[in-house]
Amino acid sequence: MLGAYCPVEISVKDRGIFDTLVPRDHWVRRAEALIDFVALRSEVEPFYSSDEGAPSVEPILLIKLTLIQFHDGHSDRKLWDCVQTDLAYRWFLRLGLEDYLPDVSTLNKFRARLGSQGFEKLFQNLVKQCRNHGLIRDRLRIKDATHVVASIAVAAGLTLVSQARDRLLGCANPFASQQVAGEKVRLEAIRSSTDSQSADTRLLVRIEHLRDIVCWADALPAPTDGATNVRWEALVKAREVAHKVLAGHDQPKEPGKIRSVVDPDARRGKHGEFYDGYSLDVMIDADSELFTAINVYPADGNESADTLTLVDQEMKAQGNQIESISIDGAGYDGPILRELEEGRNITPFVPDRRQSSNKFTAEDFQVSEDGKHLTCPAGHCSQYRQRDDGREVTIYRFDLAVCQACPLLQRCGGQSKKFGRSVSLSDYAPEHRKVSQRAVSKEYDEVKQKHPAVERKLGHLINRHGGRRARYRGLDRVRAQGFIIGLAANMKRMIQLVIHANCPTIFQFKTTR
Repeated sequence: MLGAYCPVEISVKDRGIFDTLVPRDHWVRRAEALIDFVALRSEVEPFYSSDEGAPSVEPILLIKLTLIQFHDGHSDRKLWDCVQTDLAYRWFLRLGLEDYLPDVSTLNKFRARLGSQGFEKLFQNLVKQCRNHGLIRDRLRIKDATHVVASIAVAAGLTLVSQARDRLLGCANPFASQQVAGEKVRLEAIRSSTDSQSADTRLLVRIEHLRDIVCWADALPAPTDGATNVRWEALVKAREVAHKVLAGHDQPKEPGKIRSVVDPDARRGKHGEFYDGYSLDVMIDADSELFTAINVYPADGNESADTLTLVDQEMKAQGNQIESISIDGAGYDGPILRELEEGRNITPFVPDRRQSSNKFTAEDFQVSEDGKHLTCPAGHCSQYRQRDDGREVTIYRFDLAVCQACPLLQRCGGQSKKFGRSVSLSDYAPEHRKVSQRAVSKEYDEVKQKHPAVERKLGHLINRHGGRRARYRGLDRVRAQGFIIGLAANMKRMIQLVIHANCPTIFQFKTTR
């Protein structure tokens, strides 16, 4: 149960000690003066009951604990040890010298209660406070991405199947104890009969065994007793994981193959090297270097499409209109570019793909008004045309004899035994041509000057606030982690910007209690 907010009063004795020993320039004093924590509290109130259960721990206390934790990079246990003895943190939390912290498990329950949805609201509220202080403009956003390594040990095929089987049997035991006991007897017989056989044979036998278990586990009726709901939810999740494991073996080359039973949302991705985990996408205000939007998704997801997710997240939460956005090559998809310009009225900046080579690209060819012919840089006209609706492209082919005699042949290439140069022209060629022209403009030169600072900011998010590795398991919790580190990073940057703006008066209105 969550009641009305009642500020905690510290005794006169403790207040005097804090005023003497907590430095005036400590970051907690500046955060307390600058951030409206009551406004943050209002964002999490819907996640609490107003009239049921025992009184809850004050959300402002838990929000501040979370900020301290990711500001300093502590684990839950280390955080509690630090707060117990650090006078500045006790002042920040409004804890007197003799007051006790709640149990360490309270913070974990707080994270579970809010989930990614709750922490997204906290993150967006702080972004709004930054806007109210005049720190964020609507001029330019820079989108970047990095990888997050999952907190898992990737199991081999046989181990993964065994883990899925054991988890499913354990969750099914409260509802079908006799069947579970029978499957355990069968498992011992399988182990005895396959010990001397090859690993591939053992794997196939265990897959069939898991398939049989899934068959009868799926048929178990849902209980009507509400007291067993938690156990039933665990069984449902175990069945889902087992299905994903079986699908990965049935279709090993298909994307989305499960990597771990304990974190079934983690996927194999590549960021320089292969890794297992998630992708972290951020959008940053180029002028203030504040994070304005964050998203986390499995590592095999579509980074290009996530550009729209970030844009919509900020525009919906803040109600502002972004003028332009700078994205990397992954955001070069034609549908994304068209949707940004026409659907969102945002000017996209992307790198020029032709800078790394002097070879002619599709943008160097001119299409006729009726779309039936293509003219190459040498002035030759295409002879053949073919439509590919699946790829949303039109394929133009030039005469082989004409191409072989062309003085620009070395810069063109792309010949076959039957045809000369072949050009696949996307339905989104106008968008590609537009951004290619924009990439060599003076305006884009100014945009590129902002990138190093933004990349350093992303590196700070990763290295200082623990964004490289997932602390938790499951997409929702890892996504919540992304918003939490965004909160911590924005808080630090918010304080820096106000200090650099020479506005010391901002830090005077809440420094005493």
